[in-house]
Amino acid sequence: MRILIVEDEHRIANTIKKGLEQERYAIDVAYDGTSGLDLASEGLYDLIILDLMLPQIDGLTVCRELRKKQIHTPILILTAKGQIQDKVEGLDAGADDYLIKPFSFEELLARVRALSRRPKNLLSEILIVEDLELNTKQFEVFRNRSSIRLSSKEFSLLEYLMRHAGKILTKDQIINHVWNYDADVLPNTVEVYIRNLRKKIDHPFKNKRQLIKTIRGFGYKIGD
Repeated sequence: MRILIVEDEHRIANTIKKGLEQERYAIDVAYDGTSGLDLASEGLYDLIILDLMLPQIDGLTVCRELRKKQIHTPILILTAKGQIQDKVEGLDAGADDYLIKPFSFEELLARVRALSRRPKNLLSEILIVEDLELNTKQFEVFRNRSSIRLSSKEFSLLEYLMRHAGKILTKDQIINHVWNYDADVLPNTVEVYIRNLRKKIDHPFKNKRQLIKTIRGFGYKIGD
């Protein structure tokens, strides 16, 4: 799951980023409204955490502009404003939830999980492709009931493939979703991680069908 944080207070933004990365989310950060709007407009994110009091363009305007662009990514607003009218304005602008500063990271994380489970952006916690099962909550992977240990990035890549089972994903799509925006990732990096996944979920199961497929000239897919 890829999240964009738009927050001008560097300490808060970086603290949230570090905490969410430890929960295995891919995180990008923008420190002003203009940059935040530009990044969010690309439509690459599963969730946007948006401060209201931003330089250049305020958070409410960012929210309204995204909805005008028909970008329906869930938006969680962070702000020091706690008046009822402020909450109403945020929700009316198109936000999905509202969190008042100061807040605990545990509450933020709970709201992130809640937004990801909403029907309009349903993200199942259990993903299954044939005899391969991935549990996004427990960070567990099993094939044919055998536990498979993956690195954090391998897990994120496998989750992305399984959420789009049967669909061809290009290297650019994989990079844009699994890695941070500012990560120094080359196309052959994807090849390396795909190779590592095959060694763990395909190669040990000689009597089983190979699940990860390379579609030459296009990209990769898992399952049919």
